Amino acid sequence: MSSDRVIIFDTSLRDGEQAPGAAMTVPEKLQLAHQLAQLGVDVIEAGFPISSPGQFEAVQRIVAEVEGPTICALARAKKADIDAAGSALEGGSNTRIHTFIATSDIHLESKFADPRYGSTLEEKRETVLSMAIEAVKHARTYTDDVEFSAEDAGRTDTDYLCRIVQAVIDVGATTINIPDTTGYCITDEYADLIRTVIEGVNASDDVIFSTHCHDDLGLAVANSLSGLQAGARQIECTINGIGERAGNASLEEVVMALNVRAPHFGLHTGVNPRLLFPTSKMVSTFTGFKVQPNKAIIGKNAFAHEAGIHQDGVLKNRETYEIMRAEDVGQDPESIRLGRHSGRHGLFSRLERLGIRIEEKDKAEVYAKFVDLADRKKEINDSDLINLFHHEEHTMDTPHYSLEKFHVTVGSGQEPEATVVVRDLQSESVTEQKATGDGPIDALYRAIDHAVDEGHDLVNYSIRSVSEGSDSFGEVSVLIGMGGPLFAGKASSTDVIEASAQAYMNALNSLAAFRLDKESIEFVSSGIMQAFESPKD
Repeated sequence: MSSDRVIIFDTSLRDGEQAPGAAMTVPEKLQLAHQLAQLGVDVIEAGFPISSPGQFEAVQRIVAEVEGPTICALARAKKADIDAAGSALEGGSNTRIHTFIATSDIHLESKFADPRYGSTLEEKRETVLSMAIEAVKHARTYTDDVEFSAEDAGRTDTDYLCRIVQAVIDVGATTINIPDTTGYCITDEYADLIRTVIEGVNASDDVIFSTHCHDDLGLAVANSLSGLQAGARQIECTINGIGERAGNASLEEVVMALNVRAPHFGLHTGVNPRLLFPTSKMVSTFTGFKVQPNKAIIGKNAFAHEAGIHQDGVLKNRETYEIMRAEDVGQDPESIRLGRHSGRHGLFSRLERLGIRIEEKDKAEVYAKFVDLADRKKEINDSDLINLFHHEEHTMDTPHYSLEKFHVTVGSGQEPEATVVVRDLQSESVTEQKATGDGPIDALYRAIDHAVDEGHDLVNYSIRSVSEGSDSFGEVSVLIGMGGPLFAGKASSTDVIEASAQAYMNALNSLAAFRLDKESIEFVSSGIMQAFESPKD
């Protein structure tokens, strides 16, 4: 690989999904992985197999069904984690195990407080060094492509960091990740850290150094780019910048910075920028995380000009206020809209462009659903299509509950009332319940709660229009909790009551699935930062 080629390592399915409420179903993860492959990312971090059966299944299916990128699985520096990662990746032709361990003093003192790791800081450092070496050795028994991350490298003693990096290179690590785990570093500090490590170790040209930056101070993209200037050649990032706390470096911003300022950086990626916007829309739909209008590259205002002087300048010469074109990143403000008289070819060409995969055997049914929507909506745009086929094709593999039917009554001078019929798909029992509420949605959710009879709290409810016109799709997102982790439900429809009901059921199904795996709940809720010790140790 040439020295001017930057590897794009997408961790939307792993680190991105750690954002509270951003969990995706296995079918959604598989669809997104196909889209990332089409986008042209080099590495897809598909999940953390030891953390839950769902994570294991997602990695297993992605490695079996997605071609092109290297498929990567995360593992702590523990034999059980690495075995789970190796098992999930089994049969893949292009796989990577990414193993990590904390290296900063603050992490060593807290995560490794148990005396078995040593009683002094120096003893703990020696223990962690040995664990890192053994982890890389064990990962190499599954694949020749092994990445090592020194967690919280941004606050790690540089001499110790160089020592541990050299040790893992010596036993076969092929990628070295230097993460700013807490988003603490400033750009010149982070560049100096990358440079110091590269210059402080003896590594062959085949060893790649990587950035992984969090956005706690709003510097994730800037730090990632400064890391490239210091010699790193892999950037770990996520679509829309999703991730824990304030998120990760935004893939679309990194890629377009390198494209637009190519003479400055002298670097390039293999990403097709015209697929950035549809990929962003897919992630927003699957996670329910709305992209802010002023978000760089893919926000709806990124290429909008309201001020008169700006409009005048753009009309005369687009380069006066635009450093890239909307179409360069897949935003197409003048896109052709579909309607009830649109043919099959136009529909399926548009779906393919949006990354929505339709099997030949399913095309007749899909076209019928499109025509049904077109009967309700005069014009159908890309957002309508993404939301329609997300709703139809990407629900949970094995839901626990099904909303068989519902009825909501509202009117002036009477309290809203809802009636629901819910089927428990595990026992095949059917329950009908009624409830009143402060409004139609409140009544509906109370009735569903009575029918399901499982403890939980509604943490957040939001609704937004995801397309244009009075007949637009309404997308509903809900978050429910159970005293720790949060579970998201998303749904969309031209009927907001229907969307509200389905979103709530989707969240309840996610909660029910996790309730069957209590160890996974504890693991996920503690987070990777605190999860070195767990019931799986």
